[in-house]
Amino acid sequence: MEKILILFRGVPGAGKTSLCASLGIKAMSADMFFEDMADNGDLIYKFDPTKLKDAHAWCQKHTGISMEMGVSPVGVANTFTQEWEMKPYFELADKHGYKIFTIIVENRHGSNNIHGVPDDKVEVMKGRFEISL
Repeated sequence: MEKILILFRGVPGAGKTSLCASLGIKAMSADMFFEDMADNGDLIYKFDPTKLKDAHAWCQKHTGISMEMGVSPVGVANTFTQEWEMKPYFELADKHGYKIFTIIVENRHGSNNIHGVPDDKVEVMKGRFEISL
């Protein structure tokens, strides 16, 4: 069986996580690092910009663990606006023998991002989005 890594790319609100769920792919994301469980069992999102580097390290670590276990496909849903942001995942895929696909998710459905990223920040992300065809 071929081992597959799929990187879902797009600005906040594009629907990366929703697309993963609709395809039946349990995807990792840096956002998961900021989720906590409330007493009633609901997930609470507590973003801390000072821990963003830790969040991405956590996501990379858990992606690597999934690959070590031979999970396929492995999905990662992050913004990945620039090529360098994907490099650690390319290296993991190479190390563990995974074929890489990247999927750019566009917000053509007019959805808002669920984590409250300000519109001006989303616009900055759009402006720096790199595509390699």
